[in-house]
Amino acid sequence: MESITEFEAEANSLNSAQFQHTPFYCEENVYLLCKKLMASGTAEPDGSDLFVVFISNEKKQIPLWHQKASHRADGVILWDYHVICIQRKKDGDSPVVVWDLDSSLPFPSPLAPYVIETIRPSFHLFSEYQRFFRIVHAPIFLRCFASDRRHMKDASGEWIAQPPAYEPIVAEDQTVHNLDEYIKIRAANVSTDIGPNMINAVSTEKLGVVVSDNQLEDFFSRIS
Repeated sequence: MESITEFEAEANSLNSAQFQHTPFYCEENVYLLCKKLMASGTAEPDGSDLFVVFISNEKKQIPLWHQKASHRADGVILWDYHVICIQRKKDGDSPVVVWDLDSSLPFPSPLAPYVIETIRPSFHLFSEYQRFFRIVHAPIFLRCFASDRRHMKDASGEWIAQPPAYEPIVAEDQTVHNLDEYIKIRAANVSTDIGPNMINAVSTEKLGVVVSDNQLEDFFSRIS
C-alpha cells in the first residue's frame, strides 16, 4: 500500500517549473500537464486517474485565491474561467490532489486544503460570483478538446496575450475549436444528486458533469 508520504514524494519529484506554462492559456497548460503526468508515471498511462476541471459561471466572473497573477496579498483574482487538473489515484489510499500551475499553494495540493484556501466555499459571495465546476475525465478530454485560440484575439485580430509557440491543439476527430463548449457553464447544468449515474457520466460524456463548490469534494470521494 502506498502511503501519503510516498505519494507526495513521487508527486513532488515534479515541480511546476518542469511544466509548460503560458499565461492566460490555462486549458492548454492543463492539457500538456496531463500528458506529462501520464508520461512520467505520476499518473496512470491512460490518464484514467486524472480529471480536467473547468471553473466558471454564466457571468464569467469567478474569484479564486492564491493565484500567482494576482497583485493582492491574499492572491485573489477574478478570472473569466480557470482550468485545473484533479488526480484521484485508484488505490484509494493516496490523497486526492490538485495540479494548478497558476496557484501559489504547494504543487500539487491536497484537494481539501485547496478548496478551503483557493475556492473558500464558506466565504459569502453574491450569486453572480458563484463558482461551478465542469469535471471531464482526462482520457476523453485529451481526445476531444481543441482550441485554435480565437478567444485570445481582439476585434482587430491582435493577440490579447501572446500564444504558446507550439501548434494549436486539434481534436482526434480533427475539430479545431470547441473550448466554448467546456467553459459555457450555467447553474442549470449543476447536478442535484451525486449518485452512480453521475459518476458513470463523467467517464462517458464528452463534457463531463457539472457540480457546485460544495459538491466538489463529495464527488471525488465517491470515485473508486
